[in-house]
Amino acid sequence: MNIVCAASVLHGLDAFSTLGQVVPLPDRDIRREHLTHARALIVRSKTRVNRALLEGTPVEFVATATAGADHVDISWLNEAGIAWTASPGCNANAVAEYTLTAMALLARQRAAPLPGKTLGIVGVGHVGSRVAQKAPLLGLKPLRNDPPLALKTSSPEFLSLDTVLNQTDILTLHTPLTAAGPFPTRHLADCRLFEQLRPGTWLVNTSRGAVVDPDALQCVLDHHLLTACALDVWEHEPDLSPALFDAVDILTPHIAGYTLEGLLNGTQTCYRELCHYLEVEPTWTPDPRQLPPAPFLHLDAAHRSDEEVLADLLTSACPIPEDDRKWRAQMTATDAAELRRRFDHFRQTYTSRREFSAIRAHIAHASPALLDAAAALGFQVCTHHA
Repeated sequence: MNIVCAASVLHGLDAFSTLGQVVPLPDRDIRREHLTHARALIVRSKTRVNRALLEGTPVEFVATATAGADHVDISWLNEAGIAWTASPGCNANAVAEYTLTAMALLARQRAAPLPGKTLGIVGVGHVGSRVAQKAPLLGLKPLRNDPPLALKTSSPEFLSLDTVLNQTDILTLHTPLTAAGPFPTRHLADCRLFEQLRPGTWLVNTSRGAVVDPDALQCVLDHHLLTACALDVWEHEPDLSPALFDAVDILTPHIAGYTLEGLLNGTQTCYRELCHYLEVEPTWTPDPRQLPPAPFLHLDAAHRSDEEVLADLLTSACPIPEDDRKWRAQMTATDAAELRRRFDHFRQTYTSRREFSAIRAHIAHASPALLDAAAALGFQVCTHHA
């Protein structure tokens, strides 16, 4: 069979070549004429999959190697009888680790310790649940809001949005992007929401850019109602107003979920689902020899607080300051097409970050509590210097 695969699907050529002839194409360049002989299409979020792309083609299976599928017109695929799959949860751990690191970094920048702060988590699915589980390791008290889950489970752990907003010190967003239904999330974070926050609240968004109204965000940052903001996603990315560029503290180009493990999870999910569709046994697994070595981190906790050392550990594993610096330098492009090219190139070549579970860490002079926290965050804590 013929398979068209977006170039950003990590090891996509290796995986899908076991099932047929693969045509790799740049994500944004995939057109209907490329699909005239294809039975399967494998994409990530930069490829819009809809009637305009697929009608009249022989494509019968679509997979996206991403947790979200708002770039896929699912209603039309269902009407057209085209099988489809997404990869829910594939990068959830990576996004949760980024979120924790971003909060630790904001705390360091402001000399405002995290222990004792209340964390409002809006959306408690694959990512939000992991953030809620690990947040206490940084001394945070998590409050959970998820109306669909609250309705489904009737669990008292889920609080109303108003309750969360009125009590939170840090607000982190982990919702899908929806414009319809009983719980729409497009521009969920608007002026009305921001007005309910306590002055001085911090915001972290790693969900979908359009969950936050950029005009409302600009207003509350200008008036210092929000005193810290980390954005990995924003509406109309990569385009961002110069005012927001200057106002936010952390800015990275939609790479919170871009760990090697998260990317490979997406590829493997799509591969297994296509095998299932074709009724063949999966035979491909990533070749360990093609994977970069996991880092070994060395830190010294002598005469330092556990919080300070944990922040060093997190930012060494998830290099947000470096990513922020590199991306801001790339955003100097004044031409929209060049900015988009740089955005795509940054993400396509961002494949070396590893999840905490792959990283060994030796922390000299660490307290037992610090070692326990590092291990609970997922690190392989080593007692001897390598």
